[in-house]
Amino acid sequence: MAEITLTLNDGRSIQFEKGASVKEVLDQLGVKMDKSVFSAKLDDIPIDLNHPLEKDARLEALTFDSEEGREIYRHSTSHLMAHAVKELFSEAKITIGPAIKNGFYYDFDMEQPFSPEDLERIGKKMKKIAQRNLPFQRLEVSKEEARKLFKEQKEPYKIELLEEIDEEQVTLYRQGEFIDLCRGPHVPSTGWLSSFKLLSVAGAYWKGDEHNKMLQRIYGTSFPNREELDRYLSQLEEAKKRDHRILGKQLDLFSLHEEIGPGLIHWHPKGAIIRNIIEDFWKKEHSRHGYQQVYTPHIASKTTYQTSGHLESYKENMYAPMEIDGVPYWVKPMNCPGHIMIYQTRLRSYRDLPIRYAELGTVYRYERGGVLHGMLRVRGFTQDDAHIFCTPEQMADEIAGVLGLVDVMMKTFGYSYHSYLATRPEKSLGSEELWQRAIHALAEALERHSMRYNIDPGGGVFYGPKIDIKLWDALGREWQGPTIQVDFNLPERFNILYTGPDGARHHAVMIHRTVLGSMERFIGGLIEHYAGAFPLWLAPSQVVILTITSRQIECGKKVEEQLKKCDIRVETDFRNEKIGYKIREAQLAKIPYMAVIGGREMTSDTVSIRTRQGKDMGPIKLESLVEKLHREIEAKQ
Repeated sequence: MAEITLTLNDGRSIQFEKGASVKEVLDQLGVKMDKSVFSAKLDDIPIDLNHPLEKDARLEALTFDSEEGREIYRHSTSHLMAHAVKELFSEAKITIGPAIKNGFYYDFDMEQPFSPEDLERIGKKMKKIAQRNLPFQRLEVSKEEARKLFKEQKEPYKIELLEEIDEEQVTLYRQGEFIDLCRGPHVPSTGWLSSFKLLSVAGAYWKGDEHNKMLQRIYGTSFPNREELDRYLSQLEEAKKRDHRILGKQLDLFSLHEEIGPGLIHWHPKGAIIRNIIEDFWKKEHSRHGYQQVYTPHIASKTTYQTSGHLESYKENMYAPMEIDGVPYWVKPMNCPGHIMIYQTRLRSYRDLPIRYAELGTVYRYERGGVLHGMLRVRGFTQDDAHIFCTPEQMADEIAGVLGLVDVMMKTFGYSYHSYLATRPEKSLGSEELWQRAIHALAEALERHSMRYNIDPGGGVFYGPKIDIKLWDALGREWQGPTIQVDFNLPERFNILYTGPDGARHHAVMIHRTVLGSMERFIGGLIEHYAGAFPLWLAPSQVVILTITSRQIECGKKVEEQLKKCDIRVETDFRNEKIGYKIREAQLAKIPYMAVIGGREMTSDTVSIRTRQGKDMGPIKLESLVEKLHREIEAKQ
């Protein structure tokens, strides 16, 4: 019998009989074949456990601990859900059901909307199918056979998907009576799938196109054991409590209005206070780091966006132009062309560089209605944008400077983060030498700051490589954070030049960067990160003065006046209500400190301080309170 050589991920090489299945090989190698191992990778390609091994290859067992393993496990669960739906609702038409981050979904065409009770029924049916321990069987058939099968089963969406496949052979997966068009791989059987939960139903257009039919999308999640599922569901419950849309309304921070237009944020006074504080901090830190603040118009002519390439490659994200004096003008989707115009108002020397322009610039980009999400996905937003014009020799130092600013900003707001270095994609501009120089500069800057990073192969933009920084919030969720992008494209398109030491003209290097991203998304994320309980320096109201009876109102007004003179943001509650009720209201409003004034405080020239967490700090002189608050504000706590 012919033998093949398998190289394991620990470096060992072992000979096996040709045609042995992955499971047989792993069994003989002593890999514990319980439900923790449900797939494998052969030469980095995920495969089923019953896949026959026909040639020399690298072999690695897959578990839920790997990204590929989680995707296989959850995609298998989506098939289980579709199977359950078809058993309960035979009229439902199946479409697609991919794994997504933290879960899966499946889209169905069904006239009757799924109700919460339906989700319960589907979940119970899934458990029964899982208990049948039906094997996932891979079937290789011709397109014609598959077409005939799905025609018999009256599954038009599967037939449409078949027509988009170029190969004449396709793969199907069967579990029991349920068959789906799928490349796989999957777990060995439905019995592997025991801990799952269906979460919600939403509308979704077929293929994401709003001109197509609206389908029903069922979202769910799954884990290899009940403990991990329960832990994730608890995290989801906590996330619901932190939802910025709910807290934004509860704390009176912002609103959206359909009559004005979706995806357009209205900042209420308290939300505006938070934004102003962050913007003031942003301006001071940027000034300290050598940036010059600029302002550019909200519209620009067609010529500008033709030169920049936006009309060529970004037009679908831009809003229709308006005509002024016969010239088309577009609302700006980016701030970079305006900064380039300022740079080009005079000839620059290498002695002038680097030049760092920063702007809190409001831009507008089209987002489909289905993806808009509170402050996190909007159509109009203010971006903390900056562009650095420098020589190639200055590039590494400038990137390192941005990373230093990133570290200051993220630590101030209580975020930990990690970095990705995104390299050259297939479609890109510029010479290989330029790309390698830029990638080296980005890597050098990351290493200079001792920042651990992962390589994102081919993840750069067409005009240059970039650093992407992801933030972790208080729940351990990942958020898109700062980006640093090296650009070879715009310096060529706009002919951005400087005079070098040799007296010749050279193209400047342009670095695009954001530290916070957009103010809308960043503050929406902060609301959830802090669960609405902003630290004192950011809190819209830092102290609320509570009176026990109407006799303390005049004293309360004097305390209010004194605190305001000391730049403390103050609210008052002089209503004729019980003090316990007032304290509860202040806690719900998440105000950091409550200054309670009763008869004793009125005569002793003190206030009794309580925190929003319920701690009673007792009476304190007003001067001492102000000193304490100023220390806490200065420390940004």
